[in-house]
This record gives sequence, C-alpha cells and structure tokens, in this order.
Amino acid sequence: MTDMERRGRATEAFFGRRKGKALREHQAERLNTLLPAFLIDLSAAPPEPLKTLFPVPTDRLRLEIGFGGGEHLIHRAVEMPSTSFIGVEPFINSMQKLLTSVDKAGAKNVRVYNDDATQLLDWLPDASIDQIDLLYPDPWPKRKHWKRRFVSKTNLDRFHRVLKPDGLFCIASDIDTYVNWTLLKCRDHGGFEWLAQNAADWLTPYEGWPSTRYEAKARREGRSSAYLTFKRV
Repeated sequence: MTDMERRGRATEAFFGRRKGKALREHQAERLNTLLPAFLIDLSAAPPEPLKTLFPVPTDRLRLEIGFGGGEHLIHRAVEMPSTSFIGVEPFINSMQKLLTSVDKAGAKNVRVYNDDATQLLDWLPDASIDQIDLLYPDPWPKRKHWKRRFVSKTNLDRFHRVLKPDGLFCIASDIDTYVNWTLLKCRDHGGFEWLAQNAADWLTPYEGWPSTRYEAKARREGRSSAYLTFKRV
C-alpha cells in the first residue's frame, strides 16, 4: 500500500498495536514457517470461485475480523469442517497463537490476513461471504475516537457488498455504547435487518459459542455481553 493510499484510509483503517511482548525465538520461527502457508496474497486476483482458496471441500465461507487469541476461530473451524474461515488480525502475537492452534488441530479450512481488514474487504469479490463475525471489537470509548470504531457507514457498505444475499453480520460486545452505536449505524444504513425478536435473542450467546478470554474478563468486571445478528437485505 502506498503512502497516499494509507492517508486515504486514515479514518477507516487499522488503529492500534501490531506487536506486544516479543515472541520467543521458537515462536517467531514457527510463525515464519506457518504464515506463508495460510496467508492470503492480495497482490493476486481473488480465485473464482473464492472457496478454491482452501484445499478442502467448502460449503460456506465465514470472515472473522480481529480474531484476538483465535479461540473462537479455531473452535469454529474444528466444529464446522465444511465451512471455511478467513481470519484477519494485524497483531503478531495473536497471529502466532492462532496458527499454532491451526497447525496442532490440522485444520485445512483456515486462511488469514495480517494487516488492515479494509484491504481484504476491498479485495473480496461481491457476494462471496456467508457470514462476517466482529467479536469484541475495540470500543474506542472516548467520543473523539468514535470515528475509529470499525462499525461505520463505509465499512457497512463493504460488508453489504461482500455478503451474499441473506448473509449474516454478527457482532458481540460488552460495551453498551458500542452496542447502541452498532444498532443505530445498521438501522441508518438500510441494508441490514436486526434479527432479534426479544431480549433473549441478543442476550443469549450464539449457538455453540465458546467463551473467550475477553468475555471472561468482562464478566469478572461486571459487564454483560450482547450478541447481535443482522441479515443482509
């Protein structure tokens, strides 16, 4: 990406750290070995059909943006072998954790991208993804930083383009203001229908949901989570 392109994405792209605690030598070596085998190359055109990114039969495609420690993604990949998953995470330490788990599980239905998710979204073909998961995104709680929240008109446009008709956008958050923000943004966008019929629908975790360390921390600190599901219309 050129400097001009990066400036053009200044209000919609990745914000935050890319590195944490330095990886141990063996962890860094393992990451360098595994990443090329799973990394999506955006310099090449998307394959047609997109599911041929994966060396296994694929019925559905899911995209998880910001997979953190990777607990949810690897759980789903093992649980749903006929669904293939694309995970996006710029944080090196998280990428190392996920790929170690993928390698240990022998999961062939995973591909990753290690930079700004908007780049991947713009690369994906129209109507190519069955479900997008955005789980515990950075809430950017200060009002002056709200423009950094990943749920925005621009990114909802991206979601709407890459999702198949009736495809799902799922977001989990423990921050009330972000939950309300998402509901308003999706309502105003007009291309997403919130599927909740009653409170239990958004207070109950998704079917087969594995609790993550972020969720456990929120509960320890007295915060409950909301699980919102929207359908592309």
